[in-house]
Amino acid sequence: MSIDYLPWDRPASFDDRPCVRDAKSSLTYAEFAERVDAAAEQFAELGVDAGSVVAIMLPNQVDLTVAMVASWRLGAAATPINPVFTASEAGYQIQDAKARLIVNVSGQFANAECPVVAADELRTTRSGQALPAAHTSPEDLALLIYTSGSTGRPKGVMLDHANLAAMASMLATFLGITSEDHCLLILPLFHVNAICASFLAPLTVGAQLTILERFRPTEFLDAIEEFRPTYFSAVPTIFSLMLAAAENREVDTSSVRFAGCGAAPAPVGLLDAVAERFGFQVVEAYGLSEGTCGSTCGPLGAEQRPGSVGIALPSQTVAIMGLDGRVLPPGERGEVVIQGPNVMQGYLNNPDATADALGDGWLHTGDVGVMDADGYLWIVDRIKDMIIRGGENLYPKEIEDVLYGHPSVLEAAVIGAPSEVYGEVPVAFVAGRPGVDIVVEEVLDTCREHLTKIKVPVSLVVLETLPKNPIGKIDKPRLRALHAAAEARSGG
Repeated sequence: MSIDYLPWDRPASFDDRPCVRDAKSSLTYAEFAERVDAAAEQFAELGVDAGSVVAIMLPNQVDLTVAMVASWRLGAAATPINPVFTASEAGYQIQDAKARLIVNVSGQFANAECPVVAADELRTTRSGQALPAAHTSPEDLALLIYTSGSTGRPKGVMLDHANLAAMASMLATFLGITSEDHCLLILPLFHVNAICASFLAPLTVGAQLTILERFRPTEFLDAIEEFRPTYFSAVPTIFSLMLAAAENREVDTSSVRFAGCGAAPAPVGLLDAVAERFGFQVVEAYGLSEGTCGSTCGPLGAEQRPGSVGIALPSQTVAIMGLDGRVLPPGERGEVVIQGPNVMQGYLNNPDATADALGDGWLHTGDVGVMDADGYLWIVDRIKDMIIRGGENLYPKEIEDVLYGHPSVLEAAVIGAPSEVYGEVPVAFVAGRPGVDIVVEEVLDTCREHLTKIKVPVSLVVLETLPKNPIGKIDKPRLRALHAAAEARSGG
């Protein structure tokens, strides 16, 4: 089976096309393949072989993509690690994955039990040592993506090459990505969204990729003007900050034909505001690492249904399931479940969690959703985030949508706080737009206007910025911890 994103499976016509670039280097497809072979030769000398795992702890850069594909060249898997992790956090992932090699910035790692290679020491040309013929099978483990750990120790999501090939093909087909496209990558490459949507999908069709190391609003707008990308993928906060950065400047975004928005629900009106200001369509998508990135997406060229995360990607089945395991009809609320060739193989060394997620043949997402008769999906909230106040189910997303509607609010999150009387009550956290002061009572008045009394937050906390997890989602576990600490200090 040909796996189109692997450089040894590329058509010869790709060789001279621009492939991938960053601030330090720019490679054609042929040059990328040469770099992969050189790094694979180096990895093989350090003990990497079929079935082993390479831990890659680098910021966004070409070297990260080379190291990942070089691992695959040898039949090994890659486990990308957030480069800002502490030694303890990274060490857990390295040990759990039983990594045979670590690639990082410094070339050193405390208490490493395997070789460590610095990015600037990666071999760029072959030394002449024999390499086995490149052979990667669809069932070979390709990626170990570790979940954010919001419900405990991170779990290693096992994705094989069949999962990645399916996802790259689904995205390229659904979004119409061709060799004429150019992706500007800004999301972190330790997450499967960036790997699949921004790296592998373009590689399947001979498109090009420009990698930015980090997001800074003004620099990102400058990069759009300089590199002339045709698409990019981002999270809602990035779009909000783009709008704020463009308030007092002209910016040429005419090269961009669409942008994808995922990882967290977009506030009502945000994507329309982006489309109106910058002139390109933003499609909202939904998916999990366990589903190799995306499962639904708003269709390009079609009118977006407000609040919906779109329809199922090709070859996937997305449904709503009740507590009794029955697939529910349109309009009924239940858990979002998924089937398709993109669904993970399971969690590494965790059969119980694997059985919980996949035991009945569906991937259980833990998200509450509703689907309409045309197959458009609305995400109501996370099951675990639901607030039960006096027996009534409250969904934080509904309250957050109202908070986002206030002109002074840039970010908003609602958590359930313990209550002796009601069991749980909603507490809100917000951050203001640049240069705008938030008046707490004004925001709460907006909530009172649009929400029934039991949904109005009992308190509203203003922060300079809301904490995020490594992939840009607002970190609700940390907000719960902040609230608990504040209650403890006040004796509440």
